[in-house]
Amino acid sequence: MAPAAPRIFVSHLAGVPVFDPQGDQVGRVRDLVAMLRVGRRPPRLLGMVVEVLSRRRIFLPMTRVTGVESGQVITTGVLNVRRFEQRPTERLVLGELLDRRVRLVETGEEATVLDVSIQQLPARREWEIDKVFVRKGKPGALRRKGETLTVEWSAVTGFSLEEHGQGAESLLATFEQLRPADLANVLHHLSPKRRAEVAAALDDDRLADVLEELPDDDQVEILGKLKEERAADVLEAMDPDDAADLLSELPEEDKERLLALMRPDDAADVRRLLAYEERTAGGLMTTEPIVLRPDATVADALARVRQQDLSPALAAQVYVCRPPDETPTGKYLGTVHFQRLLRDPPFTLVSSIVESDLPPLAPDTSLPAVTSYLAAYNMVAAPVVDESGSLLGAVTVDDVLDHLLPDDWRETEFEEFAHEESSDDKSPSGEPAHG
Repeated sequence: MAPAAPRIFVSHLAGVPVFDPQGDQVGRVRDLVAMLRVGRRPPRLLGMVVEVLSRRRIFLPMTRVTGVESGQVITTGVLNVRRFEQRPTERLVLGELLDRRVRLVETGEEATVLDVSIQQLPARREWEIDKVFVRKGKPGALRRKGETLTVEWSAVTGFSLEEHGQGAESLLATFEQLRPADLANVLHHLSPKRRAEVAAALDDDRLADVLEELPDDDQVEILGKLKEERAADVLEAMDPDDAADLLSELPEEDKERLLALMRPDDAADVRRLLAYEERTAGGLMTTEPIVLRPDATVADALARVRQQDLSPALAAQVYVCRPPDETPTGKYLGTVHFQRLLRDPPFTLVSSIVESDLPPLAPDTSLPAVTSYLAAYNMVAAPVVDESGSLLGAVTVDDVLDHLLPDDWRETEFEEFAHEESSDDKSPSGEPAHG
């Protein structure tokens, strides 16, 4: 059994330095941001409020935190320097949860919150607030004599959202466990006003995942109701091909304004995709496949494949190319499929097991030809290579399906399937079934 992740009390994080992977300090932690849930479920930790060297306070998502160690926080080095703005569903842990008056469920006694602890969930990149350190008794002159104890989050009341009357806040908490496609289906059937409220309250990464699953009209409507800087943040969080598809639906003036607000590297990827016709390999591809140099090993490849942010289709193979590693790469040498990686020793060079007999797709390959290619060779993804031999990206089967399904597919078969799945997951009493 894997050892439990260390528990960290948030008071120990206040003011600690934040470093990038090279060891350079980028700021200090000033608070943590959590999302409360309905009932007594522990809140999900969304990220940290970091004060950068210019004294601006920015939001650092927990997905970009690679280590919370003694006296320091390590990040991926990718920081969005726009000023932090708290959203309706968010709570500042140091600023709003500490010193709060709560009540112990078991005894009904009043208590004051002195601290809360956070812990990373096993085998996932998500974090939760799991325990609460409290002092019993009412505030007053004698409060120092009150007994202190650490209890589970569920052992106190006074934190969580009420079941009713919280508007979009309660709705979000209720739908938190839904997959992006399922939440997109829910949003699709809400009124425009309600849809905008929920979208505004979602964090950037979650909203980006949901937008990728929505019809074009819903995407444009939601994006148009966000502040422009927020819209640019969400576009950065989307896969480049999905962001390009969304921007292609906007008027030229709006598209250019949003591209100018995006980080230059993200905007450059999207601009490259916008240069291709939508229903071609170039227009369908993602510019972020797994690219490895010839001297990389099987162990290196498996480490990249294990990254949780990758879709199953992208994780199914790696592409071996000469430098540079970013698309467009140096000369494309071939592909190594996941199953082959599992069959060879970890020290094996990927260049020695690369498959180069299957021709890659040209960027102007039509959608029907891409579909036939994937079907004929039983592929879930295919490389897209330009005339000079550089890898431009990869087309995945899910990208192809998005363009083959009818526009109203969410109104028919998928809705019926989702309803059947929901029914199967519950017992006759309406409660979730247990295995």
